[in-house]
Amino acid sequence: MNKKILIIDDDKELCRLLKKCMENEGLSVQIAYTGPEGLKLEVNNYHIIVLDIMLPEMNGFDVLTEIRKRSSVPVLMLTAKDSEVDKVSGLRLGADDYLTKPFSINEFMARVQSLIRRYTILNNRSYPEEKCLYFKGLTINPKSRTVMVDKNIVGLTGKEFDLLYFLASHKGQVFTKKQIYNQVWSNDYSFDDSNIMAYISKLRKKVERNADMPIYIQTVWGVGYRFNQEV
Repeated sequence: MNKKILIIDDDKELCRLLKKCMENEGLSVQIAYTGPEGLKLEVNNYHIIVLDIMLPEMNGFDVLTEIRKRSSVPVLMLTAKDSEVDKVSGLRLGADDYLTKPFSINEFMARVQSLIRRYTILNNRSYPEEKCLYFKGLTINPKSRTVMVDKNIVGLTGKEFDLLYFLASHKGQVFTKKQIYNQVWSNDYSFDDSNIMAYISKLRKKVERNADMPIYIQTVWGVGYRFNQEV
């Protein structure tokens, strides 16, 4: 079955070019030129969503927020700004990767193919232990890839789940940001401190009772992070 890609971007010329390149690689592509138009579609039917930040009617960050309420489908964000703020904002909202315009088609296709591989692995992934992890107020189930906090299911993206499961599986062990990156991101992209910090921040907001005083994911200043040995 062809992998399905949704592009949400108001640049019609760019959309035609990306569509042609992806279809040449055997991918099925659908285009929406505004956020509301894209959100009318069933986002879970796609393997990747390519999402521009600068959109009419509804900006890409707001569109991403709505997508994450429905799905953990990988999202590649496009921005015309080489802005650290845009990057971190997108990652915190659940984006999986981003590209700054203008970009090369080769780089774009490499990112798309990488996200497709990760999506396929995610949907077929099983952990060797295949055992639930239980902590005070927190349950992590690797078979169903679900997380419960105080008996309530918490929605995590695929990468957020991988990050939480990795840390929780090594309770008490301290990892540097680079070690976490190598284990969870598998060297797909260049190492980036802000990427790791953005994911940790988003994860804490979802699983901690108070993200400013975390009891599960602890910061070891000057070193990295660990999952609390005492919970």
